[in-house]
Amino acid sequence: MERIVILGAAESGFGSAVLAKSKGFDVFVSDRGTIKDDYKADFIVRGIEYEEGGHTIEKILTADEVIKSPGIPDTSDVVKAVRKAGIPIISEIEFAGRYTTAKTICITGSNGKTTTTTLIYELLKAAGYKVGLGGNIGKSFAYQVATGKYDWYVLELSSFQLDGMFDFRADIAVLMNITPDHLDRYDYKFENYIDSKFRIIRNQTKNDTFIYSGDDSVISDYMKKHIGLFQMRCMPFTVQDKLLEGAYINDNGSIDIDFMDTEFLFDVRRLKIQGIHNIYNAMAASLAARVAGVDGSVISDVLEEFSGVEHRLEKVAVKRGVEYINDSKATNVDSVWYALESMTVPTIWIAGGQDKGNDYSRLYEMARKKVKVLICMGVDNTKLVESFTGVIPFIYSTDSMTEAVSKAAMVAKRGDAVLLSPACASFDLFQNYEERGRMFKAEVQQIEE
Repeated sequence: MERIVILGAAESGFGSAVLAKSKGFDVFVSDRGTIKDDYKADFIVRGIEYEEGGHTIEKILTADEVIKSPGIPDTSDVVKAVRKAGIPIISEIEFAGRYTTAKTICITGSNGKTTTTTLIYELLKAAGYKVGLGGNIGKSFAYQVATGKYDWYVLELSSFQLDGMFDFRADIAVLMNITPDHLDRYDYKFENYIDSKFRIIRNQTKNDTFIYSGDDSVISDYMKKHIGLFQMRCMPFTVQDKLLEGAYINDNGSIDIDFMDTEFLFDVRRLKIQGIHNIYNAMAASLAARVAGVDGSVISDVLEEFSGVEHRLEKVAVKRGVEYINDSKATNVDSVWYALESMTVPTIWIAGGQDKGNDYSRLYEMARKKVKVLICMGVDNTKLVESFTGVIPFIYSTDSMTEAVSKAAMVAKRGDAVLLSPACASFDLFQNYEERGRMFKAEVQQIEE
C-alpha cells in the first residue's frame, strides 16, 4: 500500500487526507501547530493517523509522496528534509486533479482572484451547471472530489498552490494581473513570482482557453518572450482596446464580449460592485462563463445582482455619519491602490501587518489625493510610518484592532470613510485575513452613535 504524508492539516490538508484515505492510501497527517477538533474527530472515524504540535521526520520520510500545505514555505526544515530524501512533493490541487474528470476553470492573479472566482461560480450555478467552488476559497478541491460529484469546478489558485502542480491542466485558465507580491517566498525576485503565476497555463492544449488581462504589461511582456507556450485559445480582456475576440469596453460604456461570432453587451453602470478593478473582474468572469457556454441573459442577471465578497471593499456600517469599509483581503500594495482609487470621500486608512517586502511608493500619489489620516496597525509599524511620513498629513501607530478602530472613530468627521485595507499579511496579530476582517466589523459595531 502506497503511503501519502500530508504536511499541514488546515482546509487543504484535511481534504487531501480524506481523499487519500478514500482512494486506499496509507495516510499520515503532520501539523506543526494545532489541528481543529472537528478535523481530528473526523480523522479518528476514518482511521487516519495524525500528529500535531511538531513534525516527526522519521515518520514523514517513509512517504512515497508528500502533499504540502500551500502555507508551508520550501525553506522550512521539514520540506528540506523531504526534498533531500528525494520524495516527490505536490499540492492538494495536483492530487485532487487525478481523481476527477470534471472540467475546471482556474483563476489566479495578484488581485481580484476571489471576486472573479466567486462571480464565475455564481454565473455557472445560475445557468444550472453542477459546479463546485474550491481551491483557495470555500471547501477544498480534494474534499469535494472525495465527497461529491460535479461536472465543473471553479478554483481560485494562489502562486503557492500553482508551485505544486505538475500534471494538472485547467480547461479554462484565467490570469487577472501580476504585481509584486509574496516576494519573501520567491527570493525577493519578481521574475520568480511571474513564472509561478504562469504555471496556470501548464499542460494546456489547443482545445483549452487562456483568459488574461490585455492591459497588464507584465503579462504582455511574458507572452511576447515565451510565444511558443501559447498554443491554446488566448482571449484578453481590456478597457483600452477594441477586440475581435475577447472582452472590452465599447464606446457606449458597456462590457462587450465577442466570442464564437456572438456578442454580449452589459452596461457597467448596472454593476453593484464599483471601481475599475471590478470592471476587470466582471469582464474576466463574463468571458470565462461565455467560453463555458453560459447564455448572455444569465450573465446579465447575475452581474446586475452580484454585490461582491466578504472582506473585499465590504460596506460594514455607517456610524456618526462615517462609513466603515472592510477590505481586509487587500494584502498587497496593488490591491490597496484599487481600494483607494474607488474612494470618493476623505478617507481614514487603516493599514499594516506582516510586511512581504512591500514597495509603498506606488501608493504615494493616490494616498496624497484620498487619505487624510493613516492609522498603522501591527506589531512593528516602523516601515509603514517611515514610508508615508510627508505623504499623509497625520499618522498614528497602534498595535491592536481595538485601538485602531477607536482612533479612527476619534479622528473621523461626518462624511468621511474609514477603510481597513492593510497591504500586508495578517499573521502578526491575526490567524488570517478573515479573522482580521471579522474583528474589524465587530469593533465597528461597538462604536456608539
